[in-house]
Amino acid sequence: MPWPGGVCRGSRGFVTACAVEAQLIPVPTNHRELAAGIDYFFAVLPDDQARAGIAGACERFCKSHRVSGSLVGTDNFHLTLCPMGKVERMLPSLEGALLAAAGTVRASAFDITLDSAMRFSVVDGRFPFVLCTDSASTESALKLRQAVAEAQRRGGLAVTGVSSYLPHVTLLHGHAVDAIQESIAPIRWTVREFVLIRRFFGQSRQEVVERWPLESPIAKAPEFFDLSDLPDLAELPEDE
Repeated sequence: MPWPGGVCRGSRGFVTACAVEAQLIPVPTNHRELAAGIDYFFAVLPDDQARAGIAGACERFCKSHRVSGSLVGTDNFHLTLCPMGKVERMLPSLEGALLAAAGTVRASAFDITLDSAMRFSVVDGRFPFVLCTDSASTESALKLRQAVAEAQRRGGLAVTGVSSYLPHVTLLHGHAVDAIQESIAPIRWTVREFVLIRRFFGQSRQEVVERWPLESPIAKAPEFFDLSDLPDLAELPEDE
């Protein structure tokens, strides 16, 4: 099945080609926050156990493929959910508009599973090495992405390419000749919140601005059987 932006999944669920999301979705450049060297995006963060699993996968990945490059710090591991939209009208504050939009999002918690490692296509001479989600996680993350994008649209920020989405956690930006894609031992966590991250251009620094909890899934009510529908049981003989 082809994916927008040159992304395609094979029969085993691997991605055979991919453009980094920054190429697919341009960010606005006409606001004072951006002029000051600040960028924003929405993301979900792994819990401590998943973060340790991602760090371990990164170490094994580098050793097995002899990959070197600029590592993403463990504290900066994240799964990008949605970029900030392009400003369509005058806003008193870009950050304020993003906060207000996110506050209107209503969505349920869901599970994330990272089950494959791969190298994305080259960007500025560097190859992003990432861990990708399985199909169920992709579907769940896309629903939240769409909700966040729609909330931004109502607030005057237009997000394009919403469906062009391959959820992933970036491990490093390195150099390699051969393409890499392989299965990994699944890394799982439950997404119970999403966050707005402030990123500083030219720095390996980012900050969580705000967090929004997701609703707990509604528990399925137990099913009850009508005993009157059960067939009559044969009478047991009396003891002699």
